[in-house]
Order: sequence, then structure tokens, then C-alpha cells
Amino acid sequence: MKVLTLALLLSFNVGTLAPQKPLRQPTTQLSKRAKGGRWYFAASGHAVFCYGPVMTVPRPNGELQRVATFCRDGSSVVPLKD
Repeated sequence: MKVLTLALLLSFNVGTLAPQKPLRQPTTQLSKRAKGGRWYFAASGHAVFCYGPVMTVPRPNGELQRVATFCRDGSSVVPLKD
């Protein structure tokens, strides 16, 4: 009887009895750059969180415009409100 009980206990998969480890989330470029960003007020009226530098670029009409670069929403350039 002891042998049968021992065989039955050993037939269970030990991995299913152990607690499951949480799955690791894959890292993306944005999560790697998550350190050191700032909030900016976009020309569209929304707040955006960007990691890159603020630059001044020319508009098609010749005026200069400030833009934030590498933002959390996936945009590479976001025009800023002055």
C-alpha cells in the first residue's frame, strides 16, 4: 500500500504543484528610455511626455517652431505650444 501511495504521489508533475513565476515582459525602446523624460505642452493642447531634446526647426512658411523629440506616444517630433 505504501508503494502504491508513493508511486501515485511521484506520478504528479512537480512543476504544476510549485507556484508559477510571473512572465517577464519584453523590453522595448521606450521602456529602456524611461529614465529622464519631461512633460511638455503640445500645440494640440495635450500634455506629452518626451525623452529627447527640445529643438527649434523651421516651418514651411519660414518661421521657427520648438518641437520635443522622442515622445512616449511613439511620435518622433511633437510641436510645442509657446
